[in-house]
Formats: sequence, structure tokens, C-alpha cells
Amino acid sequence: MKDIFKSVICAPLFFRALPMSESASAVETNSAEEIVQKQFDAYNARDMDAFLATYADNAELFGFPNTPSRKGKEEMRKSYAVRFSDTILHGVVVKRIVMGNTVIDHERVRVTLPEGPGVMEAIAIYEVQDGKIAKVTFIHGKKTPGETL
Repeated sequence: MKDIFKSVICAPLFFRALPMSESASAVETNSAEEIVQKQFDAYNARDMDAFLATYADNAELFGFPNTPSRKGKEEMRKSYAVRFSDTILHGVVVKRIVMGNTVIDHERVRVTLPEGPGVMEAIAIYEVQDGKIAKVTFIHGKKTPGETL
């Protein structure tokens, strides 16, 4: 009788605890994803201040696997100023994977290439710390003149 009582009383307590731990990890995941999405939305709006607000002051950008590209918001501001002046700039996320504080996006971006309007592809691996993007590693894919999103 005691065993039945324990299973009837304890089982709901055990199963009720599971969603709480799952939601705690979901909050962490959504937080990183939300920061990256804000960054992506600001990129598409070509809003430099909103874009940089999602990054840590000493954020680092790399080319895969570990070639330094830019460090800090001022370097980013200079390099993204040219990109944001492109009137056809627009990106889409083809696929997103989120695990903890890491967000991996397969992105396609419409840009003006040297040959004219086209699309470039990349994988961006975002690492979020303390509510800001601290590191991004880019795997650059193909650039296709004449292609549309």
C-alpha cells in the first residue's frame, strides 16, 4: 500500500519538475536566438546602431576556422558601413540551429557583387555571452551574380 501511495503522490511531482528544467534551457536558448534575430533584423534594416547594439564591445569576427577578421564595434562599424550602403541588401535565414548560447545560421544575402546584383551564401556561427554576440565565425559560400533570393 505504501508503494502505491508513493507512486501516486511522487509521480506527479516528478513529472511536473521535468517541464520546469526544459523551460529553463528554453529560456537560455531563446535568449541567444532572440539576440541573433535582432541583429539579423537590424542588418536587413541597415540600422547600424541597432545592429551594433547586439554585439559586445570587444566582439570578434572570424573566417572559418579561426582567421581573425574584425575586432570591436569600431572596426565593425567601418566595414559594415559599405555593406549597409548597398540599397539591395537583404538577407534570409535558410536554416537555423540553436544550442545553448550558440546559434548557427545558413544565410543567403542579396548584395551588389562586382559583376552586379547577386546572392552570396554563408554559414554564421554566433556565440552569445551576457546577452550580447561575443564571437561570430563565418564560413563563406558561393557568390552567384544574377541570382535572386
